[in-house]
Amino acid sequence: MRRLCATLSEYLDEAQVGDVRRAYELANRAHEGQFRISGEPYVCHPISVAMILADMHMDARGVMAGLLHDVIEDTFVSKEDLAKQFGEEVANLVDGVSKLTQLDCKSRAEAQAQNVRKMVMAMVKDLRVIMVKLADRLHNMRTLGVMSAERRRRIARETLDIYAPIANRLGMNEMRLALEDLGFHALYPMRYRVLEHSVKKARGNRKEVVATIESTINKRLVESGMTGCQVLGREKHLYSIYQKMRGKRLSFSEVFDVYAFRIVTDGVDDCYRSLGASHNLYKPVPGRFKDYIAVPKANGYQSLHTTLVGPYGLPLEIQIRTRAMHHMAECGIAAHWLYKSEADQVSSSQTRAHEWLRDLLEIQKNAGDSLEFLDNLKVDLFQHEVYVLTPKGKIIKLPRGATIVDFAYTVHTDIGNACVSARIDRVLAPLQTVLENGQTVEIITAPWARPNPLWLNYVVTAKARSAIRSYLRNFKKQEAIALGRRLLEKELSERGMRLEDIPAERLGELLDSLDAPSLEILLEDIGLGNRLPFLVVRLLMHEEIQAEAKAAEGERKPARAPLIIKGSEGMVVSLAKCCRPIPGDPIVGFFNPGKGIVVHLNECKNVNELRKKQVNWLEVEWHKQVAGEFPVEVRLELLNKLGTLAKVASTISRMRANIENVQITNQDSEVSTDIITLMVKDRVHLANVMRELRRLSVVLKISRLKTELRKSRL
Repeated sequence: MRRLCATLSEYLDEAQVGDVRRAYELANRAHEGQFRISGEPYVCHPISVAMILADMHMDARGVMAGLLHDVIEDTFVSKEDLAKQFGEEVANLVDGVSKLTQLDCKSRAEAQAQNVRKMVMAMVKDLRVIMVKLADRLHNMRTLGVMSAERRRRIARETLDIYAPIANRLGMNEMRLALEDLGFHALYPMRYRVLEHSVKKARGNRKEVVATIESTINKRLVESGMTGCQVLGREKHLYSIYQKMRGKRLSFSEVFDVYAFRIVTDGVDDCYRSLGASHNLYKPVPGRFKDYIAVPKANGYQSLHTTLVGPYGLPLEIQIRTRAMHHMAECGIAAHWLYKSEADQVSSSQTRAHEWLRDLLEIQKNAGDSLEFLDNLKVDLFQHEVYVLTPKGKIIKLPRGATIVDFAYTVHTDIGNACVSARIDRVLAPLQTVLENGQTVEIITAPWARPNPLWLNYVVTAKARSAIRSYLRNFKKQEAIALGRRLLEKELSERGMRLEDIPAERLGELLDSLDAPSLEILLEDIGLGNRLPFLVVRLLMHEEIQAEAKAAEGERKPARAPLIIKGSEGMVVSLAKCCRPIPGDPIVGFFNPGKGIVVHLNECKNVNELRKKQVNWLEVEWHKQVAGEFPVEVRLELLNKLGTLAKVASTISRMRANIENVQITNQDSEVSTDIITLMVKDRVHLANVMRELRRLSVVLKISRLKTELRKSRL
């Protein structure tokens, strides 16, 4: 504690150090009798956490939170007690770091997700929460040795998956490197030892080469009039080497042959002059130059990166930055407290951190649960950037692999929800197009457009994924309510009643008996197939419970008035993939709990199986004016010769049908058997397409694919 107070005295006044001492006294009393697994008094841990924060020049309240960060979670002290003694600010910081203890979770993963979600939401309000948490995690990682192997691996995996990437996202490079190397050591101890030994062995052979290159670069900079520059040879840390070996499938010698140097200058002009001097000294590798000074990374990182071909053909990685940029690169948002003199640089990092946190807040609002939020957070943390432009010249940063849909959601959620296409450099492009550096992207929207579930297959940003899921979740709910209302009104109409005519008192009794909070939730359950409409009507009409039970157990007789399928019901009415019904086909519907109604062909073999299982079904019919296109599969036996598929495709296109998929199931020198998935309007449209295809000389046989054929194919 004396060492902590001495460090704090270097930058805090006496009264603030006294407040920290009072916080220590409470922590010492609260943790009295508690010991760590190593056997040392528990209070040693919060003192170490506070020491890490003091080394960052954290303010007094942040250090106090470090000392008290476990008292709410592990002792008799409550948040109210802390607020009375140290103020609301300290109490909120400690509460933000504390885990949720009263959790009704089905798994450890869900508990972890809820705790991370709580911490991130507290971090949005005060960045010091994450500073305390990272300091806490760093000390825990330093003292993992006494824990069981399973617990070590679990904590190390969590550190590498969540906390090290958060430190990187906030620009705290020193913290990230420390967490990554400690996590690597705990998760893969044997790999760590082998790499560490190899690095030490290679280091001796490299010293002379590094010194020679360092001296040569220094000499060239002095000759160019830049005497204040500092040239440093740097060594890649072990986890970075391991990641590169694993990701690019390289041997150790291939990774360690890359020599890395850093040039630290007095000003931005000197950075570019140093770059020119370096390129005059050694030849640059094309395509390996990045200017993060003009366009900083999302975490505020600024530097020039270039790769040169050095002596003996060795690749040299060089980073060039100012001293202020160097401080920011190493400390990130921690520089707010550590380097207060560099106000402009610090405020830039703080602003970027808060922009990221605002995005996280939007993601958490759209997330369905904590596991989805954690999944989105991980997507957001692991990314490399590309830079694209809006038509007005604004630079948009996106993770590598981002598509047009990601860009649209980054600009604004409403634009993402309504996008239908885009122009890349004034050329029309499909939404799944992956964006590249320097492209100008213009989004085309339409008022009728809505997110497509297929977008989830190729979006990479957390914001886009979260917004699409949120929209689809709400949209499915509205569809389910609408379908539930139709089904309930259909049952009531057969008894000569309407839903609007039911007295509010009777509806209230029904909702109470079914334990449904509202009529909308009851209708949603009916639409999703979780409740059967005829049973709900029986309860509503006060019919005999025994008759109700009997009806539920036995097969239900079809209603005289079938449910009309319009094809626009959305996700709560789905067409079975086993038989692919299309408008004009005789059909039947089955209730699938949680998903709604699944529509099959009457002649589908699976229908008999479902009826044997006493699945609840209902009569359905196509609407006379169904809109849209529907998938159907046809089986073709074709002459195996040049141009056959082109003739087939041309005929299908001429008949205004689209090909969704082509699969060749059997082929020899003379005949090819293909399964083609077509998008048609109805049964008549399909018949016309098949008639035209039969007229082609290359088509030997054509038929609509039935269930039994599909099963034999599988």
